[in-house]
Parts: sequence; structure tokens; C-alpha cells
Amino acid sequence: MSTLSGRAAERPRLLYVEDEPEIAQIAVEVLSDEYDVDHAAGAEAGLDLALHRRYDAMVIDRRLPAMSGTELIAAVRTARITTPLLMLTALGSVDDRVSGLDAGADDYLVKPFDFAELRARLRALRRARGAGDRRQLGDWLFTPASQALYSPTELRVSLTSAETAVLELLSSSPDHVFSREEILDAVFPGGSAATVDTYVHYLRRKSTPEIIETVRARGYRAAGPR
Repeated sequence: MSTLSGRAAERPRLLYVEDEPEIAQIAVEVLSDEYDVDHAAGAEAGLDLALHRRYDAMVIDRRLPAMSGTELIAAVRTARITTPLLMLTALGSVDDRVSGLDAGADDYLVKPFDFAELRARLRALRRARGAGDRRQLGDWLFTPASQALYSPTELRVSLTSAETAVLELLSSSPDHVFSREEILDAVFPGGSAATVDTYVHYLRRKSTPEIIETVRARGYRAAGPR
């Protein structure tokens, strides 16, 4: 049976961007029951975290200094980050809600709100996202949107954005053998063949060597479902 190579199951990680200290303190305490929470007090700090760390969900306040929450959400989506995202807003008009959703939010909650509803909405967003694209790779399950692999015993392994991109490409056409050049063009423009080999090694080390098949003199192919 495949193993996790020492990797343990991880709690989901959440990014919370809120500039009001009292609300943020309470929210972090409540959300920490279910998530490992990173709190950012401003949009710039929030964007830096979103671009450099992997999250299972994000909660972003609409009114932030320097850059609005709507602008932050748009920047996150422009970076092709598909993490489920909920916007908090004190502005309850239809136009305000629509602007947030159009920027890339998946849902919104109007202040003041009940924390039980916030937690429930986040669970619903993650369920909806997780029920989307699910790809079976041998005994493992790959969910591109949540950047995760699940072992045969349902332990979760987190992937980086680059690892996700490689595995998403390979699993998009399971019968196709992708050359290193094809993978470079799609995922690492300007990179080298060694980069591809390195990320294949990372993916195998995090899961099982059989998840990606090496086809001699041709390239790589994703494992088929069992």
C-alpha cells in the first residue's frame, strides 16, 4: 500500500484579511477551532501571503486601507489562485455585492454577522469546490482546486502551486505521454528539463513513485485510476 513518506494529515489553512483589531481577534479565535489561521491587517500583506502560501480558504474584508478588498480579490484571481474566497462587507447594496462577486469572490457575508454562519459558509464553499474536479491517480485522489492529494487512507497532502500545475497537466490527458518540452512550455516557460524532473521527484516523494510513470525516451504520464 502507498504511504505518505512521513507526511501527516494537515489542518486546513485560512487567510483572514481584516484591519479592525477587535473583530480580527475574535474571528481568529473562533476560526482557529477549524483552521490554521494567518491574519493580515491590510491588503498588501494579505496579497503577499496569498501569493506565497497555499490556503484552503480566504476571508477578505471589503473595506481595507490602501487597497480595497475588492481590488485584493481581483489581484488574487489575476494571479490564477482559485482558493475559495468569501468577502465580508458592511455595504449591503446589490451593486456592492455584485462588484465583489464580479471581482472573484465566491460568496459574501454582510456585517454584522454571526460567526456560526461564517464558519458554515466556509464549509459550504470548500465542499462545493472539493466536489468539483476530482481526478483518480492510481490509489490516490487529486483535487486541483484545493491543491491537494488524498492517500488511499484519506490523509491529505498539500501541494505547491507548481506541483499542482504539473500534476494537473499530466492528469488532464491520462493516456498522453508528455515530453519534458511540453511540460516546460505549459508550466515552466524558460525553464530547463531538470526543473521538470525535480518537480516530478517532489510529487513522487510526497505521495508514491507510481503516481507518475516515466516512459523511457519520451517523458511522463499520470497514473490511471485503479
